[in-house]
Amino acid sequence: MTDMQPLYDLAPALELMALGIVIALGPLAWVWWRGRGGTPVRRLQALTVLTLFLTFDLVLFGAFTRLTDSGLGCPDWPGCYGNASPVGARAEISAAQEAMPTGPVTHGKAWVEMIHRYLATGVGVLIIALTVGAWRQRRAAAQLPQLAGAAPALSPWWPTATLVWVCLQGAFGALTVTMKLFPAIVTLHLIGGLVLLALLCVQAVRQTQMTAPVALPRGLRWLLGVTAALVALQVVLGGWVSTNYAVLACTTFPQCQGSWWPDMAFAEGFQVWRALGLLQDGSHISFAGLTAIHYVHRLAAYLVLAALALLAWRLRRAGVLRDLARWLAGLALLQFVTGLSNVVLDWPLVAAVLHTGGAAALVVVLTWALTASRATAGATASQPRAGADSVKRVSA
Repeated sequence: MTDMQPLYDLAPALELMALGIVIALGPLAWVWWRGRGGTPVRRLQALTVLTLFLTFDLVLFGAFTRLTDSGLGCPDWPGCYGNASPVGARAEISAAQEAMPTGPVTHGKAWVEMIHRYLATGVGVLIIALTVGAWRQRRAAAQLPQLAGAAPALSPWWPTATLVWVCLQGAFGALTVTMKLFPAIVTLHLIGGLVLLALLCVQAVRQTQMTAPVALPRGLRWLLGVTAALVALQVVLGGWVSTNYAVLACTTFPQCQGSWWPDMAFAEGFQVWRALGLLQDGSHISFAGLTAIHYVHRLAAYLVLAALALLAWRLRRAGVLRDLARWLAGLALLQFVTGLSNVVLDWPLVAAVLHTGGAAALVVVLTWALTASRATAGATASQPRAGADSVKRVSA
């Protein structure tokens, strides 16, 4: 029955959109109530920060969906067997579960997958609200010169670009299902979620920052940029490990399979455009290919952890962005502990979700640091706490 199900069934699309609006009404009402005595710009700032927080939660739930093998819990898109919820698809899900009790389609996995889609739709509605609000504020400031000082601190093209990106991210979510967890597509979907976090983080910082960007020595600013690039590369490698289920290719640390350089097939492991578990010629990927995927990620982790430690130490020594430096040090430790737990404890779900969450948090913190700072030719830095507590000021 599952094989006969159309990959795309747009019948429940309007119901899902309505549900997304209902989900978004809660955060929108909270922002309106908290900012009822403030200006529209302040409410827009608060909504941006809240959307960033909820998008982070969505990334975590997406990791939970992937790690519980719920990505195909509903084999069609955007609904579940042409219904807006698994309730309407009870008969189809029961038949699929009876044929294959462990999945990919079960009642529990169907609910996990659909809840992920509901949350994603709600975040999309919030981003639409951000875009509309930003353009309205820009137009109001242009029509009334006396309100120029109340104009948004950021171009409305930023939320517009974010809206375009979240639509693209939705398309990758659909392809994740219809292409049956194609590793390259699932990895791109994960990367797209982290890019969405970075876009929202830039907007949150620029809207809430009350002072000029922190002036960093040029060398320190360069180190910050290089570390961010290394983390981005490591996120891609980590996504490739997860989507190819290569975590358990090495179950010991620091060695792998009793060797410092185990048998690896790099050409197989990094053959990008192929189905899950297969190579382009239709043969199965070898264990050596999976080992190559895992071990490259592990080797890169050593470099990334060293860069994060050096950056946190340099920021603290320079007396700038100290709160963010503490976050970087703490998140680096979290990534080491959860990554090690995944290897030696047989990939526990909590550790695996936290590992993805730590990577997402690193993206946010590094984006925050880059946005809240600028390079200076001088030898010393200035304004040590600028940008560190801006979210606190918005929520106060």
